[in-house]
Amino acid sequence: MTLPSGVRIVEVGPRDGLQNEPTLLPAAIKVELIERLADCGLKTIEAAAFVSPRWVPQMADGAAVMRAIDRREGVAYPALVPNLKGLEAAMAAGAREVAVFAAASEAFSQKNINCSIAESLDRFRPVIAAAAAAEVSVRGYVSCVLGCPYQGAVTPLAAADVAWALLDMGCDEVSLGDTIGVGTPGKTKDLIEVVARRIPLNRIAGHYHDTYGMAVANIYASLEMGVAVFDSSVGGLGGCPYAPGAAGNVATEDVVWLLQGLGIDAGIDLNCLVDTADWISRQLGRDVNSRVARALLARR
Repeated sequence: MTLPSGVRIVEVGPRDGLQNEPTLLPAAIKVELIERLADCGLKTIEAAAFVSPRWVPQMADGAAVMRAIDRREGVAYPALVPNLKGLEAAMAAGAREVAVFAAASEAFSQKNINCSIAESLDRFRPVIAAAAAAEVSVRGYVSCVLGCPYQGAVTPLAAADVAWALLDMGCDEVSLGDTIGVGTPGKTKDLIEVVARRIPLNRIAGHYHDTYGMAVANIYASLEMGVAVFDSSVGGLGGCPYAPGAAGNVATEDVVWLLQGLGIDAGIDLNCLVDTADWISRQLGRDVNSRVARALLARR
């Protein structure tokens, strides 16, 4: 078995992490978080979301954040957009990379964005076309690929169909999201095997939540399948809104620790990352939610 020699981590803490935290942070703190993460060596940092502030108040200052970032050469700062209006606002704020989101579960799509999967994909066609015309890259997220809080099991084929649709309409990469963190390594491998029949492995990313403590194991299983891009959140920012009190995003430090142990280079300074995790957790008024960060901080 040959694992990927290099891995790219997509840091989602400033967006997917903070939008699920109850504390609302000022834009200046978000900007400092993004810049600290860049200092640690992260090359893709999801910076903001241009969504309704009524539904996601934590992201209401997305434009201010995007405009204030000290952009580094070689670092991408994608923003999540739900529609053309969001795309236009993101581009006006300087975004050159955006992301759209669909679901592999009909029940989740109806509950989350009030439309069917097919209808959600139709909404994205003009968004992706407009982004392409403006030379803005687009990433696609597929949520609930390993389970849904409303319908239960989700088949790998359902996830593969949505992933292929997003790639076919112009997404550069598709991130497979275990939104409620119910996946296990065997099911993760089954998922990737089916999805990889439809889209190339080098266009697939893994986005695993740690609700049941399986996220790092699922990343290892994905590495064994040849996946080399993973989403994670510094300090494990972001709870799981569908499982109150449970962990959400896998912590970036935990992923980097795994990769270092496997001899895989992700180009990230782990000590810097732990310091950043500790700092942002204190800004939120709580202890850091990462096993590796807690262990390394205790040794200092």
